[in-house]
Amino acid sequence: MKVILSRKGFDSANGGIVSPILEDGTMISFPIPSNDNSSFNDLQYKGISYSKILSDLHYKGGEFCHIDPDLDKERMVKKIDEWEPIFGQIDSSATYLKNIGIKAGDLFLFFGNFHHASYDNGVFKYVKKSGDFYMDNDLQVIWGYLQVGKVIDNPEEQKKFWWHPHSEEFRIANKTNLIFTASKTLSFDSNKPGAGVLPYDKKRVLTLENGNKATWKNNEIYDINHVLSKRKNSAKDPVAGIYYAGIWQELGLMESEACSTWAKSILI
Repeated sequence: MKVILSRKGFDSANGGIVSPILEDGTMISFPIPSNDNSSFNDLQYKGISYSKILSDLHYKGGEFCHIDPDLDKERMVKKIDEWEPIFGQIDSSATYLKNIGIKAGDLFLFFGNFHHASYDNGVFKYVKKSGDFYMDNDLQVIWGYLQVGKVIDNPEEQKKFWWHPHSEEFRIANKTNLIFTASKTLSFDSNKPGAGVLPYDKKRVLTLENGNKATWKNNEIYDINHVLSKRKNSAKDPVAGIYYAGIWQELGLMESEACSTWAKSILI
């Protein structure tokens, strides 16, 4: 089983704010703004529109968004009978995934930028001064997963997933466009679905304590010697942490028993 760390959700260039970790442990990964047909009004958390949450957190961008990966049916205001969890990729990121040999059974772990938030008097607010590093600072956290059921590169097959942005005509016309469906259940745990969102847990935090959000805890599972690309560790203190600079989305990890064990521990 190959594991791929995949960066998804709001960042400084896409959305301008970070996604919230709510008091019940729910991590709401805001899908990035886009010119797609879906909007933040199409998404909700316990009946509260994403647009309302975004407004409270001082989002200043547009109303339309790219709902991908699409892992949570419950957040959709209008339910889709044919819905199933899907992730799409295109251009250089899709080419990278093909080059590392992505296949059925491989596992995406989606991470993004988050900050704890409270809900007081009907308003969502970021936590700032609790005195706890994990509460007061932006973090990069693993928030969702998808174990690949099928890799779909055939345009006619892709059209069947009409509700997903990677089934739109202009993306299907791009020969690099890929759609990944999820396995029915995890291959290593038949009691868990093949894709889903995860609650907050410190074991899912990548960020090094007392570091900036993009500097990760040192872990040989994803250090420069165990990733499927040429990377440089640009952390100020490479002994303590790992920082992969630049704009990137996917990072394949070398297959090993240790890597599989680590991934399983993140999900279970």
